[in-house]
Amino acid sequence: MCFSTEASFSAGIILAVSGAVALKKVNHSSQIMFASMPLLFSIQQFTEGFVWITLTHPEYAHLQNIPIYIFMFFAQTLWPLWVPISLYFIEKNQARKKIFLLLIGAGLLLSGYHFYRAIYYEIHVSITPNHIAYRLDFNLIQKTILAISYFSLTIIAPFISSIKRMPYLGILIFCSFLISKIFFTDSFISVWCFFAAIISVVVVLIINKMNTKFLGVGRELRQR
Repeated sequence: MCFSTEASFSAGIILAVSGAVALKKVNHSSQIMFASMPLLFSIQQFTEGFVWITLTHPEYAHLQNIPIYIFMFFAQTLWPLWVPISLYFIEKNQARKKIFLLLIGAGLLLSGYHFYRAIYYEIHVSITPNHIAYRLDFNLIQKTILAISYFSLTIIAPFISSIKRMPYLGILIFCSFLISKIFFTDSFISVWCFFAAIISVVVVLIINKMNTKFLGVGRELRQR
C-alpha cells in the first residue's frame, strides 16, 4: 500500500481473507476469475510491502527490482485484461458479452504494450512523503492515451455489466480514480491501486448477491 510497510501487509491480510470468502461463495466456475480479484489484490499489496522494505533498508536494495516489477505487472499488465475477461464470464446478456469481447481485445493490446515497456524501459521508484512514486518513461501523449485506455477497461467495464450492483463497483473505482489523480498525482499508481484493492472487497457482496438470487430461483423451481 502507499502509506507504509505495515499498512501494505495489513491490507494484504484483509484482502486475502476477503478473497478466501469470495471464492468460498462461488457456485459456478464462471465466477472464479471475478471472485479472485481480492486475493490478487492481496498479492499485489504484499508485494508493495516488500517494495517498501527494499526502499527503506539499503541492505535489501539489490532485491528491489523483483517486487517492483511484480507490483507493476499487477498494476499495469494484469488488471486491464483481467477485469473485462472476468466480467465477460459472468455476463448473461449476449449483446453485452460482445462488448466485453471488444474490451478484452483492447485489454490484450494495452497489457502487451505495458509488458513490453516494463522489459525494455526502466521503472523509477522513490519514496515521497508517506507514498511510493512509480515513474515510467512515457511522454505526455503516451500517458494520455494509455490513461484513457486503462480508464475505459477498468472503470467503464463494470457499467456495461448487467449484473446487479456491478455499477456500484464502477462508481467506487471512478471516485477513487479522481481522488488519486487530484490529490496524489506524484504517487497516483500506488494510491489508486490501494483504493482499488480496498474497493475489491465489494466483490464479496456482489458474488453473494448473485448466488443468493440463483439459490432463490432454484428453490422456486423445485417448489413448482
